[in-house]
Amino acid sequence: MDDINTQPREMLYGLDDRPPWGRAIVLAAQHVLTMFGATVSVPLLLGPSMGMDAKELGVLISSVMLCSGLATWIQVSYGSGLPIIQGVSFSFLGAFFAIIGEGNRQAWSHQEMMQYIAGAILIGAFFEMAIGFTGLVGHLRRFLSPVVIGPVIMLIGLSLFQHGAPKAAAHWPTGVATILLVMIFSLLLSQKYLFFRLFPVLAALVAIVVVCWFLSITGVYPQLIEIAGGETHVPHPAYVDLEAARNTAWIRANPADVFLPWGMPRFHFGFAIAALAGYLASMVESFGDYHACSRMAGGGDPTAQQISRGIGCEGIGCLLTSLFGGFSSTIYSENIGVVGLTKVGSRFVVQIAAVLLVLLGIFGKFGAFAAAIPGPVVGGLYCSLFGLIAAVGIQQLAKADLHSDRNLFIAGFSLFMGLSVPAFFDGSTAGLYPPGPQPLLDSMPGFFAEIVKSIGTTGMAVAAICGIVLDNLVPGTDQERGLK
Repeated sequence: MDDINTQPREMLYGLDDRPPWGRAIVLAAQHVLTMFGATVSVPLLLGPSMGMDAKELGVLISSVMLCSGLATWIQVSYGSGLPIIQGVSFSFLGAFFAIIGEGNRQAWSHQEMMQYIAGAILIGAFFEMAIGFTGLVGHLRRFLSPVVIGPVIMLIGLSLFQHGAPKAAAHWPTGVATILLVMIFSLLLSQKYLFFRLFPVLAALVAIVVVCWFLSITGVYPQLIEIAGGETHVPHPAYVDLEAARNTAWIRANPADVFLPWGMPRFHFGFAIAALAGYLASMVESFGDYHACSRMAGGGDPTAQQISRGIGCEGIGCLLTSLFGGFSSTIYSENIGVVGLTKVGSRFVVQIAAVLLVLLGIFGKFGAFAAAIPGPVVGGLYCSLFGLIAAVGIQQLAKADLHSDRNLFIAGFSLFMGLSVPAFFDGSTAGLYPPGPQPLLDSMPGFFAEIVKSIGTTGMAVAAICGIVLDNLVPGTDQERGLK
C-alpha cells in the first residue's frame, strides 16, 4: 500500500516480500499456533456458560476460527496493510456475560443467547466502522486516556475470577499441573528456547491434554465415576471424551452450519450499549498495536489513513463475525511479537495464515477435538491468562502519572465502581439491601430501564463511563493523563 511509512529496519522479509511457498506456509502456521491458546479459551469459557454440549461447542470453536481468518484477510488486504492477526477479543467478555446472565434468568436457549450476542456485535461493528472510516479515531483517542482504559482492561481479567479456580478445582491435580506448566514454559524455558517463547500456552495445553488422554484410555481417569452415594454417574472431570469428535463430519459442508449457524441476530439496545465498552477498549488497544506492528515490520509510525482504515476494517471483521457465528475480533499483540522475533513482516505470510484459519473453521473435526479439552485444564489456563490481562491494564494505567492525586482518584473510583455496581445489579447485595435494583428499574421507562440494567451488570461499561466523564471533566494536562 502506498501510504505505508517504510523507514528501514533490518528484516528477513519486509511488508511486500513473498517468501518461497514452503517457508511462507511454515511461517503462517507459526502465527496460527501462536494465537491458538487464546482463541479457543474464549469459546471454552462462554460455550458451557450457555449450556452448550460438546458438539455445539465444537461448532462454536470452528466458527471462531473461521471468523478470525476472514477478519485477518480483510485487515491485511484492505485495512492497515500490516502483518496483523485478528482474533477473538477478551475485551467483550463482560458484555457477553451480561447477555448470558440475562439469558439464564430468562431461560433462553444457547441459540437465543448467541443471537443476542450477534446483535450486539453487529450494532457495535457499525459504530466501529463509522469511527474508523470517518477518521474520528484520532479525535476519540483524546477522550480515552490510559486513566480510562487501564481500569477497563483490568476489569476484563478481574471480573472473570469466578471462572478460574472453581473450574480448575473440579480436579486440582490437573488444574495445578496446567498452571505450573504455563509458568515453567513462559517464565523459565522461554529464556533458553525460542519454541517456548513463541508457544508457551499451546505447549502447556497440548502436553497436559495428551497426559489426560493417556490416563483416560488406560482407565486411570474413568469415563464414569459415582457421586451422591452411587446414585449418579458422571465422567471424571479430567476425562478426555472424543465421542463428539468421532461423530462430527470432517467438513462443515452445510451452508446453514456456517452462515448464521445460531439463527438471525436479535437486537437489544441495552446489550449493544454494554458491548460498546468492549469496542472502545479494543480500538484504543489497536491504536497502540498498529504503531508497534508497523515498527516491528520494518516501517516507522503508521499514517493516520492506515489507522483509520485498520479500525474501519476491524469493524467489517466484527460484522462478518456476527453473521458467521463467532465473537468480536481484534488485534493479537502476541502475533506482533512473532513478527519482531522472526523479523518476518511479510503481509503475504499473514494472508496465508488467514487462509489456514478459514480452513480450520471449515474443518469440523478441529473444533470438535478442541471442545474435548477437559474443564480443569481450561480452568488452569484461565488462572494463568486472566491475571495477566489484569496486569496489562495496570501496565496501561502506568503510562499516566501515578503520582497525580487526580489520576489515582479517577482510576481507583472507576475500578471500584466497575466491581461494585454489577454486584448491586446481579443481586449479590440482596441480603444487605433487600429491595435490590428492582425498585430503581421499576421507576424508569421500560426501554431506559433495560439500558441501565445492561450497563449496570457490565463492569467494563460502568468503569468506562465513570472514567470518561471524570477524566474529561477534571482538569489535567496531556502529560499527566498519559497522552504524551
